[in-house]
Amino acid sequence: MSTPSDGRVGVDSAKAEPTPIKAVPLKHPGQWIAAAIVLILVALFVYGAATNKAYAWDTYAKYLFDTRIMSGVGYTLALTVLSMVIAIVLGVVLAIMRLSPNPVLRSTSWVYLWVFRGTPVYVQLVFWGLFPSIYKRIDLGIPFTVQFAHFDIQSLNAAFLFAVIGLALNEAAYMAEIVRAGVSSVGEGQTEASVALGMTWSQTMRRTVLPQAMRVIIPPTGNEVISMLKTTSLVAAVPFSLELYGRARDISGVIFQPIPLLMVASTWYLVVTSILMVGQYYLERYYARGASRELTNKQRKAQSTLTQSKGAPHGGGGQV
Repeated sequence: MSTPSDGRVGVDSAKAEPTPIKAVPLKHPGQWIAAAIVLILVALFVYGAATNKAYAWDTYAKYLFDTRIMSGVGYTLALTVLSMVIAIVLGVVLAIMRLSPNPVLRSTSWVYLWVFRGTPVYVQLVFWGLFPSIYKRIDLGIPFTVQFAHFDIQSLNAAFLFAVIGLALNEAAYMAEIVRAGVSSVGEGQTEASVALGMTWSQTMRRTVLPQAMRVIIPPTGNEVISMLKTTSLVAAVPFSLELYGRARDISGVIFQPIPLLMVASTWYLVVTSILMVGQYYLERYYARGASRELTNKQRKAQSTLTQSKGAPHGGGGQV
């Protein structure tokens, strides 16, 4: 049988479409079995907790919005905010000292971080609780000559102040490392370019270095805020017992039901922590602008508007 010389067979074979491949996903029965087991265990735990009288859910509901508990939540938030503000400011100072070419400042900062990161925060709070016993009186003035003011520390009822100072000084050591890591993550070329444009050191830090360093600083700082919220439960070592856990412990000591009061405290810790996590998410997204190629909604709208304006037909030649 002869083959046509015009290559018609080759053309027809080239035009023939390939047979589509039918992809069949692999079955993973083990995943469904594991999911079923997890759901069954969760259901059993929830049922057991709901029917267990030891949890005393009626007591839990009674004290969940108790005025003393709500007051404890307020003190917990105050401790967290004040301690973190002081820690962030002091941490920035310590980070600058760590990056300073001055060996005295650099060594002082290193010793501070070594001491406060190397000892437990509970031990530090105990020392602050014993501060009135260690320093019974503080004199302000010129050493060995004239004293302008005297403070009797033993008569000073400042447990809340000592708790804030103890938490802030401990947290400042960690914030210093976070800030230092964020500043160090910015390339030297950014600083050199800013100096070449005539910016001062403060302008370079404010306009160039810190906005880029915030991408590295914000996530761990948010974690430290959440950690600080839970660390406030240790201020009983000062002693200060008006925060959330202290209030729950005092109430449970009166009614002799510690489990439902622990559940109450845990619930409020979870609520506040969840709010902080939402705020952290939006802060991270704000400072991550430009870090990825994915456009935000505002950038997409601006790009769409620009495209429409460029593609719009121009009107006819008008007369002037």
